Amino acid sequence: MREVTAATIRQKGGPFQVERLFLDEPRPDEVLVRVVATGMCHTDMVARDQLYDVPLPIVLGHEGAGVIEEVGESVKKVRAGDHVVLTYMWCGHCKPCLRGDLTYCENFYPLNFGGAREDGSTATCEAGGGAIHDHFFGQSSFGTYALVHERNVVKVPHDAPLELLGPLGCGIQTGAGAVINALKVTPGSSFATFGGGAVGLSAVMAARVAGATTIIVSDVVPSRLELAKELGATHVVNSRQTDPVAAVREITDGGADFTLESSGRPEVLRQAIDALSIGGTCGIVGAPALGIEASFDVNDVMTAGKRIIGIIEGESKPDLFIPALVELYTQGRFPFDKLVRFYTLEQINQAAEDSEKGVTIKPIIRLAASQA
Repeated sequence: MREVTAATIRQKGGPFQVERLFLDEPRPDEVLVRVVATGMCHTDMVARDQLYDVPLPIVLGHEGAGVIEEVGESVKKVRAGDHVVLTYMWCGHCKPCLRGDLTYCENFYPLNFGGAREDGSTATCEAGGGAIHDHFFGQSSFGTYALVHERNVVKVPHDAPLELLGPLGCGIQTGAGAVINALKVTPGSSFATFGGGAVGLSAVMAARVAGATTIIVSDVVPSRLELAKELGATHVVNSRQTDPVAAVREITDGGADFTLESSGRPEVLRQAIDALSIGGTCGIVGAPALGIEASFDVNDVMTAGKRIIGIIEGESKPDLFIPALVELYTQGRFPFDKLVRFYTLEQINQAAEDSEKGVTIKPIIRLAASQA
């Protein structure tokens, strides 16, 4: 087994504990990745705080990027030395997967939150042999190495800044994909995002790429609203000071064509629905605790022909969408690096605190140099 350094969660609410652990060698369909950097996502905190039923102890982290060190004997997708982004896991054999709806895999929850491979096995243990849950989103990348199925690794160009790219595997592709793949925001349309974190601001950049001409951000953090304008928002609303529904309806002369809710708060979802135009569509990407319910005015939705859709991982097909986002970044059209602040693995609890306080929009935990 390979010795690794990783951050574990052993109790509800944390903290992350940096420990020496041991990792299996790759199975025939797996690859071993030397992790260069891993983004920290709201979903990591959701798992830490047990808002979702995730087994403990576990190594979290699901926005990894790194270099392939070893490949299993049946792996054909990548080879040693390739630079890769790690993304979510899907089974590949259920009905949604077979029709290409990867983010709605029937086995999505156990594969991404179950703390094990599809067969229930784990690959990580303590020095004394005690099992540690892993394979969080198929990767558990808050560590120096990650063992990943070839299905959820995405090859990226060697000249792309690998330490930046991990968040493309979840949070960034969720926001951008919600706009481009799921909502299908159109040129000349109006778009409003309720929540100006990493997902919401990624949606802003994608809406600009898609050609929306009115782009509105509602949030409570002034610095996020200022950054939103820099990234392409045409209007911003501080929802602590102004009714965001009234503001959006005034700016758009009746309501937005598309809205996105990324805060995970039921009352904010209601705002996103109420702010829609006739025939508008609201996408939901915020992740509250399991069992949380929300309400809306049924007649307002029905008589206005509004649509409300759930969106997972931006409905992204990662092998196609992540390289596209990398190319947009390279061209200067998707500057997601403006969301980022770097931390060491030993600073992981500070990164989580800064994220939750809104001090940092997208923390990235830097683990190694990117040289192959």
